Amino acid sequence: MGGGPAGLYFSISAKLRDAGHEIVVIERDPPEATYGWGVVYWNDLLDILHRNDPESARAVSAHSVLWQDQEIRVHGSRHDGTAYFGGYGYSLGRAALLDILTRRARSLGVDVRHETLADPADLPDADLIVACDGAGSRIRQSRAEHFGTRIETGRNPYIWLGTDRQFDSFVFDFEETPAGWIWFHAYPSFQGISTCIVECSPQTWHGLGLDTLDSEDAVPLLEKIFHRALDGHSLISRSRGEPAKWQRFQHISNRTWVDGNVVLAGDAAHTTHFTLGSGTRLAMIDAMVLAHALAEFPDPQVALREYDQHRRAELHGTQAGARSSMAWFERLDDYLDRDPVSFAYAMSVRQGHQSPWRYQVHLATQIPAVRRARRAYDTGKRWYRDRRRGEAPLPLLGRSLPGRK
Repeated sequence: MGGGPAGLYFSISAKLRDAGHEIVVIERDPPEATYGWGVVYWNDLLDILHRNDPESARAVSAHSVLWQDQEIRVHGSRHDGTAYFGGYGYSLGRAALLDILTRRARSLGVDVRHETLADPADLPDADLIVACDGAGSRIRQSRAEHFGTRIETGRNPYIWLGTDRQFDSFVFDFEETPAGWIWFHAYPSFQGISTCIVECSPQTWHGLGLDTLDSEDAVPLLEKIFHRALDGHSLISRSRGEPAKWQRFQHISNRTWVDGNVVLAGDAAHTTHFTLGSGTRLAMIDAMVLAHALAEFPDPQVALREYDQHRRAELHGTQAGARSSMAWFERLDDYLDRDPVSFAYAMSVRQGHQSPWRYQVHLATQIPAVRRARRAYDTGKRWYRDRRRGEAPLPLLGRSLPGRK
């Protein structure tokens, strides 16, 4: 139930382990509809996907873009400048990811049905119902007492937008306005388009009048505020569906993910704050672990119990870190009187991962020669992992490699 990354990748993973399974994916939206713009992930997920299903992993990699470094830009009355984090990551459009997974699932014999509604009170007759119907899961809500669902709503309003500015790194931009601070998290999604998540405190949201503006009418105001960071480019509200809307993040956890023959996966089971960028990765790992458990244990109830206990234990630390990250951005005013380098360091240790040498590494990262050396090291490491997977290296945005299109 649900044709997102969790549902589609579970169907792929289960079919690969036993082609005799009869699997139906029921999705209420049409194939071209998807919320949001791009998803971000790291090299470890590519390694995991290649071990599980090289066919779809190669397609995911081929449609991805590579970004390098993270920039933290602060523009305010006290300080104005940019700080840096190292590292690199990958992004691809959410629509492209769903298309890749849908095609792969169908090629394995999965029956994927779009524009199909299902009543949680009258679920289809099946050996197993995998509820992958998102953070607002109707199936989970209909059994909330059994699952022991807990929902914590964040304080800050945010809106998930796109922009036609092509960023080549992961950018955090913080802008001071007369009503207070407002910021975005941006990263490339696919050629020519970047994802741009705008967030602010409730006080700033009200002070700028964003609470009274239609979400689409707010776009010109946000473009004006972020004019320098966007370099004059536009923000985009509509992706392939309804206009983006302001919302507050819901942190969802459950005491158990299993109720009889119904099991939760992906955002229906758990959410992690968007500042961690792990939602898609965790959903696809849920799918693999569940498929593996069902193949490993002949008794389905034993398999579901193993999946439930194993994944909930693994996610405990991740969800705790996500709550800390969300809370840090809700207390942003406590840190924005610092210079950009000190502010960026506070952001980097917001989950409490602070070792004695980390600050010195952070200071070194601000030196251009050190950043160039780290990029060269990352490039070598990336090429090694790509070759080990049998792939041609993915070029940085704006560059091309011989033999790769």
